[in-house]
Amino acid sequence: MAHKWKDIRRTLSPEQEEATRQYVKSVVEAVTLNQLREARSLTQANLASVLGVNQGSVSKMEKRTDMYISTLRNFIQAMGGQLQIKAVFPEGEVEIEQFKDVAGSSADGGASADSRQEAAA
Repeated sequence: MAHKWKDIRRTLSPEQEEATRQYVKSVVEAVTLNQLREARSLTQANLASVLGVNQGSVSKMEKRTDMYISTLRNFIQAMGGQLQIKAVFPEGEVEIEQFKDVAGSSADGGASADSRQEAAA
């Protein structure tokens, strides 16, 4: 038999409820590039067209665990977003501005030579 969330929630301690809230927050905040692309209702082919690469290159980029910052920025910008890099410390978060002006945008839809080279790797 199904139970209503509000009935289950009444049985949770404040600590359990906070732990649940933090877990949900972490799951929502942590997504892979392909999940992000799908959430934006984009296909790999759509994104490839914007980046000036082929669909296979987008697939490879989505599977990479290490890439140039400019490649990641171009990928995010092609989806309509903006990449922000921050350092997280116990005392708080600090945005790293050093990478904001890294060359990478070009007339070919935002794909840099770095992103095309890296996608081919």
